[in-house]
Amino acid sequence: MPPFTTLTSPLVPLPHNDVDTDQIIPAVYLKVTDKQGLVQGLFQRWRYTPDGQPNPDFPLNKPEYQGAQILLAGDNFGCGSSREHAPWALLGWGFRAVISTSFADIFRNNALKNGLLPVIVDPATHARLFELAETTPDAAVQIDLAAQTLTLPGGHQTTFPIDAFSKTCLLEGVDQLGYLLKQEANIAAYEEAGAGKEQEVRSRK
Repeated sequence: MPPFTTLTSPLVPLPHNDVDTDQIIPAVYLKVTDKQGLVQGLFQRWRYTPDGQPNPDFPLNKPEYQGAQILLAGDNFGCGSSREHAPWALLGWGFRAVISTSFADIFRNNALKNGLLPVIVDPATHARLFELAETTPDAAVQIDLAAQTLTLPGGHQTTFPIDAFSKTCLLEGVDQLGYLLKQEANIAAYEEAGAGKEQEVRSRK
């Protein structure tokens, strides 16, 4: 996955609380084996009208939000089932980060493992971001992962939490397995050193 260092992008506002993973990607799409195919089901029940036409009132269908890489979500985003397809679908659309006041733990962990950055902000900043996205759709915010900061137009800045391991993986553009594989030389050296010490102990007996 591509490294995540800094991201400057407008916001796509989704002003709904408690959006669960079935709303993000309906269960019927869980049979898909190609991650890229999941984007067709992203917010499927909201993106399309009952006759299958794009819903012009849904943010992802509005021209002013096209190309934005940050989703601005309501509180408790990603609750419900543990399906990893939810962050896959969001990434397939082109999102690299989601901002909310809180995330469901399983969704947050799945997102981090797949290169999607969940950014937690305080309620006041959250409200300010929604106002920005709705009144000035082309206004961009900047996320700096190394500094763990979110900067709004005008200079308002806030920090967000992330665990050290997930931060390292995102900055380096590797998943958990990729991180371990990068340590292969160090692991081999450690094992060799351990085997040498064991041999030395045996020789003293």
